[in-house]
Amino acid sequence: MDDLLTEIRACTACQGKGKDLPLGPRPIFQAGSGARILIAGQAPGRVAHGQERPFDDLSGDRLRDWLGIDRETFYDASRIALVPMGFCYPGTEKGADLPPRSECAPLWRARLLAAMPHIELTVLLGRYALNWHLPETRGKPLTDAVTNWRETFPRLLPLVHPSPRNIGWLKRNPWFETETVPALRSRVAEILGVATA
Repeated sequence: MDDLLTEIRACTACQGKGKDLPLGPRPIFQAGSGARILIAGQAPGRVAHGQERPFDDLSGDRLRDWLGIDRETFYDASRIALVPMGFCYPGTEKGADLPPRSECAPLWRARLLAAMPHIELTVLLGRYALNWHLPETRGKPLTDAVTNWRETFPRLLPLVHPSPRNIGWLKRNPWFETETVPALRSRVAEILGVATA
């Protein structure tokens, strides 16, 4: 695992291939061979790129609340893996984040997931993670997959991204906070052996 992590952190595979990364390559992720929960996100944002730490923002606060765990547990690579579909900040266009770079997942994802054999729960944040881990949902609305979360739970759980931009979605779908979040917290507590928040 250590050699693989070093190799990923040194990756520059997408540089020089059309549109370069606006802030240069800086793979941002967290992984450990003993991790039990995988958070499969999209790609790091500008803040994560600058801090070199995923989910150290309002989105991360909401995600930790959904999971029912504290920051110390969340950033423990021996328990939680934070592996986005693209490891580097892809930039923005017209005020929206660009999608993860297409070179990243085919190059690294299978190898990295194979090095974490103890994953019991994969939390899928957003369309790109959903497409990779649940390809049968490709082309269908994200809300459908999130609404039907019981079909893949307790192994996989599709969620909307915890970004403040999704406040409207959360208000329109109150069942998420009353049904999905408690089930997620209970599953996380079961896997990690922690008290639910």
